[in-house]
Amino acid sequence: MPPKSLLLQAVRDRIRYRRLSPRTEQAYTSWIVRYIRYHRLRHPKTMGASEVASYLTHLATEKRVSAGTQTQARSALFFLYHEVLKSNLGDLGEFTWARPRSGLPVVLNHAEVAALLEQLEGTMWIIGSLLYGAGLRLLECLTLRIKDIDLDRGEIKVRAGKGNKDRITMIPNAVKSKLQRHLAVVKPVHERDAAARIGVELPGALGRKYPNADRGWAWYWVFPAHRTYREVATGNHRRHHLHESAVQRTIKRAVLVAGIPKRATCHTLRHSFATHLLESGYDIRTVQELLGHSDVSTTMIYTHVLNRGGRGVLSPMDALVGGGGGGEAGIK
Repeated sequence: MPPKSLLLQAVRDRIRYRRLSPRTEQAYTSWIVRYIRYHRLRHPKTMGASEVASYLTHLATEKRVSAGTQTQARSALFFLYHEVLKSNLGDLGEFTWARPRSGLPVVLNHAEVAALLEQLEGTMWIIGSLLYGAGLRLLECLTLRIKDIDLDRGEIKVRAGKGNKDRITMIPNAVKSKLQRHLAVVKPVHERDAAARIGVELPGALGRKYPNADRGWAWYWVFPAHRTYREVATGNHRRHHLHESAVQRTIKRAVLVAGIPKRATCHTLRHSFATHLLESGYDIRTVQELLGHSDVSTTMIYTHVLNRGGRGVLSPMDALVGGGGGGEAGIK
């Protein structure tokens, strides 16, 4: 195995040991490869703080990436040096930070959400309704397992969400019956898969601890993909969950057909969930917990887009008794 392949495998092993998400593994390994290519395939062991700073400056000045993207690249390289190579980078010195963007989230009003969902059918309607009605991120929704759904209690357990945190959110009453019928359709698909020894991917080392769990109903996907695949490393026959791109295309088409004049995406439904809860008078800490935000300051962004003005504050003008009859008084 070439040195670079050995290095990347060491990165993957360390990420899995730390129980970071598959998305983090994909992002970190990608940034490390790009860092190595930028420095003409030099091994990271032969480089240090100055090369990292040079690469981060390159991202900001030449690639013009966002501040969040640059921060992710920086985290990936710090992980490489500190966790894998056991090397302390220390102070990076002077480098150019990417300029943060202060754009507000796109939010749909109630009528626009209804118009968008009206363009969806079947499984896509359920997914769209959970993105809006439960405030789920797209990948959180698509990676739901049967055991995460509690129809009796009206709850969804989100496992290892962003930041590797668990949380509980609601199942909207309007979705329950359709979700129940959907699971009844998924059940025979699972039974055929189990009979054919087709399993699903399990988190962490659960596959080794419980050898048959990958074919159990509890761990099966709520939204399984249509096709199966074989793992390259093990040769095991697997079924993946529905891919994000399929949902993203469907939502994009629905926004267009519904005539919504906004750049709405799957994540816009989550933004709308948060904003509409705040508009309804729910306190920001409750919304923070439902969204799974670590810091309430992240949730505060939604107070800027409420229909009642900046930060959800009612104008004192609107609190005046009989204050609507000013007319042209005082104008001469």
